Amino acid sequence: MSGTDLLRRAVTQLRAAGIDDPARDARRLLAHVLDQPPGRLTLVMADPVTDAQADAFDALITRRAGREPVSHLIGKRAFHGRDFLVTAAVLDPRPETEILVNQSLEAAFSTVLDLGTGSGCILLTLLAERPKAVGLATDLSDAALAVARRNAAQLGLLDRADFAPGAWFDPVPGTARFDLIVSNPPYIARDEMPALAPELAHEPRMALTDEADGLSAYRAIAAGASRHLVPNGRLVVEIGPTQAGAVGDLFLAHGLENVSVHADLDGRDRVVSGVFLPQIDP
Repeated sequence: MSGTDLLRRAVTQLRAAGIDDPARDARRLLAHVLDQPPGRLTLVMADPVTDAQADAFDALITRRAGREPVSHLIGKRAFHGRDFLVTAAVLDPRPETEILVNQSLEAAFSTVLDLGTGSGCILLTLLAERPKAVGLATDLSDAALAVARRNAAQLGLLDRADFAPGAWFDPVPGTARFDLIVSNPPYIARDEMPALAPELAHEPRMALTDEADGLSAYRAIAAGASRHLVPNGRLVVEIGPTQAGAVGDLFLAHGLENVSVHADLDGRDRVVSGVFLPQIDP
């Protein structure tokens, strides 16, 4: 049996399971099993595969048909030009989160705080892009922090990244101040969860929803940001497409200024940013 035979059979199975792009997913999984770069897969498709490779591929296709994310099956996800370890303990890095990273890189910073870091993809990308910067990441999940530390080690960033367990600002020293605070918090409202794609059932629920109106995290983040930002420091957060107004109002209510909304590549509101400008006594 060749790779072409395996791929043809897999695409049929994934299409029957309702996978949106069965050929893309099947090719990614086959490249993983054959230990080939995805761009080189076509060159080896006609070669015979071993029984062990065929069995491994079939097992992955069965799991994908059960709606496990491809990133969980291959153990990694590309984000902003780098590969990040991904497990069921963390949110799968998504292309829209790169909007948050790009916006954060628009201005200089030397210290950054990432609230609810998950895989660490935001903090570690920022540190990789700014070689002199240092950062702190917090997360309520010890399992997520373990994944983030492994990603930091893989990227050679352990000397510039610290990790602390706890919710939002709770583990941050009271005197700590940062040039930049970032977060991609859980923003899906509880009543929106049943309508989500089946793949999200394999991701940590606490990273997706606050089990309320989707704004709980922003209330906590906006309330604490001014205590941990230096003058002219920035707060940049990812949002759901309908939340720009509510999150912007929270920023303004807690002393942030120059509040702006930034769209993703589909034109949907995706990121809100603000600047901490302390009031100067007359």
